[in-house]
Amino acid sequence: MELTRDWVTVRASIALTFAVAVLSILAGLAQIGGLGVDGPLAPYVPDVVRQTVGFTGTITGFAMLGSGFALKNGYRVGWYSTAVLLPLTAIQGLMQASVLSFPLVALSVLSGPALAYNRNRFDRTFSPSPTQLAAGAALVTAISYGTVGSYALRDQFNGIETIVDAFYFTVVTASTVGYGDVTPKTGAAADIAQLFVLSSLVMNVAAFAVALGVLLTPAIEAQLSKALGKMTDRQIDLLDDHVLVLGYGDLTEPILEELAARHGVEYAVVTTDETAARRLSERDIPVFTADPSDVEPLERVNLAGARAVVVATEDDARDALAILTARQLNPGVRIVAAATQRENVNKLRRAGADQVISPTTLGGHILIDCAFGADSTDATTDLLGGALDDVTDLDDATDSDDAADLDDATGSDDAADLDDATVSDHTSN
Repeated sequence: MELTRDWVTVRASIALTFAVAVLSILAGLAQIGGLGVDGPLAPYVPDVVRQTVGFTGTITGFAMLGSGFALKNGYRVGWYSTAVLLPLTAIQGLMQASVLSFPLVALSVLSGPALAYNRNRFDRTFSPSPTQLAAGAALVTAISYGTVGSYALRDQFNGIETIVDAFYFTVVTASTVGYGDVTPKTGAAADIAQLFVLSSLVMNVAAFAVALGVLLTPAIEAQLSKALGKMTDRQIDLLDDHVLVLGYGDLTEPILEELAARHGVEYAVVTTDETAARRLSERDIPVFTADPSDVEPLERVNLAGARAVVVATEDDARDALAILTARQLNPGVRIVAAATQRENVNKLRRAGADQVISPTTLGGHILIDCAFGADSTDATTDLLGGALDDVTDLDDATDSDDAADLDDATGSDDAADLDDATVSDHTSN
């Protein structure tokens, strides 16, 4: 991948966020364990405050880890949470008044400008599913039930005096650890407390199980989809203004390399080749294993929102079916195809392709031109009428008001010129 400045700064922001998270956890644990070395601010900060911020700093570090993973996936909510947590980690580092916390403060301050500079790079929205919302609500409700209930019945418990004790007892009970330091009293007077503990145990264990399942399901689904060469529902839902590559053939890899080189262009492959799909998935290339000539798969990968469709396999008949289906579902999408047999160029165009290229014909002309002393780049440029002079500006040209001029240059609007360039024998040469 090309190391552009934007790519480097985004990666730096994510790396700094993870570094701050790790330092916050380590500094907090050192402070809690009494391993911190007093710094210049130690005489001015009470010990109880230093211990407290050591504990909260550890929690903040774990929260920062979550923000780092959100940034890694490009979520906007990750940017906001990191922007809130960075000043907090810096303040906690100062309040710990330890020499070990100074790197945390420096790194937190350094991460701020990098995060602000890359603000627009993290633009993915996070929309929790109804299942995730229900699981979160169930977890909060169960913990609240146990905490409030045990505090209200604290006279019937041994070891519960404050709301913190009640919360501690609820979490320990829900996790099925059961230290035994807080227990309901025995006897007829404590029957209500015992029944309450049973109900709280059932509710909290069920809520934790549901929440854990909701959290692990996407990860398991992603691994299974990757192993089977299939896109996850999340990947499919994110497809918009993308390029669809229908089918898999010898030209597919060069096509994918070119698409990957165009930063910011989203793309996906639809193919029935499960072996190729698994290989693509291992390289984190979105792939949907299905027949690209069927309506349902193309609807699933949001053909209606695609910016372009590329069809290039070794089977012109199957390609024609894929083009017909794509054109039917999205009459306005730009479709480009490669014809394996030269005589099928017009057939693919009549099927609905905007531009059809015969790689064998183009390759033959370029080879002969090179045999007579022409440079391969010059031969390619001359043959295509200069359309490849500035490939980096192709997207801007096709989106501009002068797109028709570009089509004229590449032959897409003039069928006769295209036939001359890609089909005829060019006996004059």
